[in-house]
Formats: sequence, structure tokens, C-alpha cells
Amino acid sequence: MSVSIQHARDILQQAELLCPAEQVQSALQRVAQQINAALADKYPLVLSVMGGAVVFSGQLLPLLNFPLDFDYVHVSRYGDARHGGKMHWKVEPRENVRGRVVLVVDDILDEGHTLAALRERVMELGASRFYSAVLADKLHGNAKPIHADFVGLQVPDRFVFGYGMDVEGAWRNLPAIYAVKEG
Repeated sequence: MSVSIQHARDILQQAELLCPAEQVQSALQRVAQQINAALADKYPLVLSVMGGAVVFSGQLLPLLNFPLDFDYVHVSRYGDARHGGKMHWKVEPRENVRGRVVLVVDDILDEGHTLAALRERVMELGASRFYSAVLADKLHGNAKPIHADFVGLQVPDRFVFGYGMDVEGAWRNLPAIYAVKEG
């Protein structure tokens, strides 16, 4: 357990609702339609980035109307912290990417370092093409080393949580997206 239950409840009580559940579901449907249009004839390997993308991936996959293979990677720059740090690989992409069209599904595109490292690693392993889908793209005004091919929502430059994204280890299970109280 990362935080006490009371602390987790206090964080949520003080947080600002950014994207209600209905808006998140609408974005999910739109991203699925875009992916269906782009990858229907590709038979891709979908790589979900654990643990943040588990909710997004789990709800996205049933909306995709083409055959696909599924695997996961586990890389983090946050842990339970609120600021990105050193890249930590728990499960790297495997050789099964060789010759494949790969779609990486992640929760948020923040600074872009994690997704850029995933693209580099997948392409080094011989993938034929790399696509990426993110639930949220954080708008902070800084240049990013990568842009996602499919983006569900744009969020402000705040610490966000819910729908797979955690705050101090808690609240990945929320159906909406919230921002931590500033200050």
C-alpha cells in the first residue's frame, strides 16, 4: 500500500475533475475508430504499457475489429513519485516484435521519453512499423521527442490521475480523470 486510505480519499476529495467518465468513454470510442481505420489490414502486435495503460488497453481491445496479438511491456519513470525520473525497465519488448507492425498503448504522453524509448527499442528489435496510442496527451508547451499517432484526450500541465493513472499508487480504478489540487 502506497498511501493510507484516508490520504488517498483526501487527494480525491480535493482534486479537480478534468474529464468526466462520459468524456473518457467518448475519447475511447474515437481512438478505437481511428485505430480500426488505420490498422484493420495489418494484424498488429499490441503492446500495453503496464501498469498505467491496463484500463485503457482493457477497454480498447474489445473495440478493435481486426485480428491482433497482445503482449505487454513494463517500464516506468515515476513509480509512486509525482515527477519523472530514471527509466526503469521491468519487462522489455521481446523478440516477437520482429517483422511486425507494433501498436504501443500507454496511459499518458507527458514528456515523451518513455514512449520514445519504447519506439527505439521496438524498432531496434526489428519491428516493421511503430504506432502509438495514448489516452491522454499532456499540454505543457515543451517539445516532445515523439508524438502519439492516436490521442484520446488532451490534459493540462498538471498531475493527473484516474482511468489507469495513479497518484501515489492510488486511484487507477477511477472512470474519470482528475488533477491533483495545485498549491
